[in-house]
Amino acid sequence: MAIKVNHIGQPAVSPKVKKEGRNYGALLTREISFNKNYPDKKKEQFYGEISLLLNAGTDIKTALELIVEETVKEKDRSLLEGIKNDIINGLSFSEALHKTQKFTEYEYYSLKVGEESSRVNEVLADLAAFFKNKVEQKRKLTSTLSYPAILLSTAFLMIFFLLKYMVPMFQDIFKSFNKELPGITQFVVDASAAVSDYFLVFFLGFVSVTLLILLNKRKLWFRKYTAMLVLKIPVLGDLVQKIYLTRFCHSMNLLIAARNPLLNSIQLVKKMIDFYPVQQALDQVEHDIMHGQLLNESMRKFTIFPKKMVSLIKVAEEVNKLDAIFRNLDEQYAKELAYKSEVFGKLLEPAIIFFISVVVGFIVIAMYVPMMELNTGLF
Repeated sequence: MAIKVNHIGQPAVSPKVKKEGRNYGALLTREISFNKNYPDKKKEQFYGEISLLLNAGTDIKTALELIVEETVKEKDRSLLEGIKNDIINGLSFSEALHKTQKFTEYEYYSLKVGEESSRVNEVLADLAAFFKNKVEQKRKLTSTLSYPAILLSTAFLMIFFLLKYMVPMFQDIFKSFNKELPGITQFVVDASAAVSDYFLVFFLGFVSVTLLILLNKRKLWFRKYTAMLVLKIPVLGDLVQKIYLTRFCHSMNLLIAARNPLLNSIQLVKKMIDFYPVQQALDQVEHDIMHGQLLNESMRKFTIFPKKMVSLIKVAEEVNKLDAIFRNLDEQYAKELAYKSEVFGKLLEPAIIFFISVVVGFIVIAMYVPMMELNTGLF
């Protein structure tokens, strides 16, 4: 069946969807967040199982009954049982999910448009793939950063131990020499004294900075400047950019493929991606599309979107294949992200080991220089 498009290449919206769209504003003013009581991993499994059962010819009620029977945790069983009962009582699948308040508007509208266009199975498969990618990204990043984080923590603890306890022991020995210490040794001794004298100040400073971050992490100015700082860090900045571009492309593919209007897709994705440069850009993109600009024309104004990506979207708009281009971009960025995550981990580990070796070696050498000079008669 041919799909009608409007003057800017968007899928035409049916009167029913237009009516539904009037309610978008109120819902979109609320922050979209993935409820921690029902994690992404469980959502991936839930959507995957529902999609598999529906493709096998099972109706939604029977599919939910089968999933409930296999659910072990009582909390999850109660949630799924409630969804099944709401469907029996006349609600659609999307409405039953939305009623629980454990699923986002992003998921709700994707499924609702899928129900109206008879593409629920495809939407469910895409949602399962979305959460699978999200979980895999988290797992890869955790795996990549966990070992370097342990190394770095160990390094700071080791340096603190040396300066707090070991250096003072040597300092007592040095006092018996009644000689001026070499510059390198004096520097380490002064650092040790600073750690001992100002330990409480350092600790309170660390706690204050941590509290400052926790209290301001949702504020606009903090998100803006931390994002700018992160994007300027070599390797890490590119990695973070790829993470959010992957999520953007996957979400846009899912929503547009489900025949969600382009403008509403932008609004939903903007609420879902919690990264200031992308949200800021999508704010302006939303405004520009409402005033007749093409998607690629608006995206071209922002450096967060690569030129190659914008050029491909331009071609996609000309041939009305936005969902296909976003799908290809999603796959491309996902592969690049996996590769760069691995490279980042391989670069970070030796860098931290080198840092540990240099600092610890410097302290040890500084402590033994006076003794070596004493033994050779130079001190």
